[in-house]
Amino acid sequence: MTMRVKDNKKINKNEFSIIPNLTKKVADKTMMQLEREGVFVFPNHIRNSEDITDDQMVLQSLNESYLTSNIMGFLGMGDERLTIQSRFSFGERDYFLQYMLEKVLDFPNVLELDTDVNHVNRLYSLLMFIFPNYLKTAFRKGIYKTYIRYNYNDCNIKGVIDIATHIKKNTPFFGNIAYYQREFSYDNSMMELIRHTIEFIITKPFGNQLLSKVRDEVDSVIEATNKYAIHNRRKVIDENKKHPIQHAYYHEYRALQTLCIMILQYEKHRIGSGFKHIQGILFDGAWLWEQYMHSVIADKFYHPMNKAGAGVQQLFTNANGHKEGLIYPDFISIDNCTRIIADAKYKPITNIRNKDYLQVLAYMFRFGAKQGYYFYPKNEKDSIKILYLNQGSTYEHNVKPDNDIFLVKCGLHIPNETDDYSSFKSEMIKSELALKLEIYGDQSNELSIDS
Repeated sequence: MTMRVKDNKKINKNEFSIIPNLTKKVADKTMMQLEREGVFVFPNHIRNSEDITDDQMVLQSLNESYLTSNIMGFLGMGDERLTIQSRFSFGERDYFLQYMLEKVLDFPNVLELDTDVNHVNRLYSLLMFIFPNYLKTAFRKGIYKTYIRYNYNDCNIKGVIDIATHIKKNTPFFGNIAYYQREFSYDNSMMELIRHTIEFIITKPFGNQLLSKVRDEVDSVIEATNKYAIHNRRKVIDENKKHPIQHAYYHEYRALQTLCIMILQYEKHRIGSGFKHIQGILFDGAWLWEQYMHSVIADKFYHPMNKAGAGVQQLFTNANGHKEGLIYPDFISIDNCTRIIADAKYKPITNIRNKDYLQVLAYMFRFGAKQGYYFYPKNEKDSIKILYLNQGSTYEHNVKPDNDIFLVKCGLHIPNETDDYSSFKSEMIKSELALKLEIYGDQSNELSIDS
């Protein structure tokens, strides 16, 4: 049985009676607990996200209802399925989620997300499609290397004598000595795991096209893994499951390690690994929306990667010269003459208020900007809303708006009446153009449908 729900909704518990076992497994479980049970969370840096935390739940009990959050994705156990769609999509087909994934992963026609015929096939296809993203991220730290124990049996002793092996191999004694030494090596179990994953993906119809976007990284992996042998796959998987990467510096490789293991265990899961085993992949809707908006306005806005430690921004400098007050602006306009601060909000226009205002105003004050924008998904064709900052004294009759400093709630229309995914994409391109025209104004002559 399959149940479809929307994110950020309140749903009566009785509606979940069609998937009782899966509901029991997921309800009131934190993201960290679900990860431990084998659910893959994308992206892997939810611990650094303002929108999603480890203690957030996919389904949280509230009296006689369950509350969903910003999490979208697919969960399954036995013959029970739960699909969590975007609240901004319509019907049974979540074209909006599919479109954002395509734009963020930079891979056209990711896969059909609206079929339930092969839930496990769909799930593991998604894992393979995000593999290049994780590989590229991990390789920013360089090729993973670690100490490997190498065993030798010759007359050029350079390490620790292995007495047991020496007696076994060199009795009677003919001049060789058995010994071992630890050496830094790129050809280790982690790199072998990546190599096996690459070779597995290549066997798929879309494999070569998918890996073409990380060709340099793939070539580096192949060059480093001289000991690769396909018959060692089971051994390599077991070695990585026994020894997960612990070093904080290589946390990107830890996420890649988890992903590779899940992909390589595809056949096991396809056949079935028990009724109690939960499978799934979950997406941070707020993060996806932010990254998608970046793909739309990247030509005019910086996108500081603050949470990744790049382009960190701070509000203050104290008397000792130390900077304080970390801030996380989503977008800062490239044009310094007309500075604009923009924030991506995965919420309806009516939910953008209070703390959202204070947040962007602080960013504007910090960067000397007079314009602030909120980019949000909308289903209705409502016009943009402009809020002018009040100035004047505390007396009501002296307060008046400052026409030079303002916030703009600027929505991107999500189509809701399309017959197929191709039509949805065409309408989304038109919506993106309309959004750019709202932002860029008299620069609209530079834009085109293809932009």
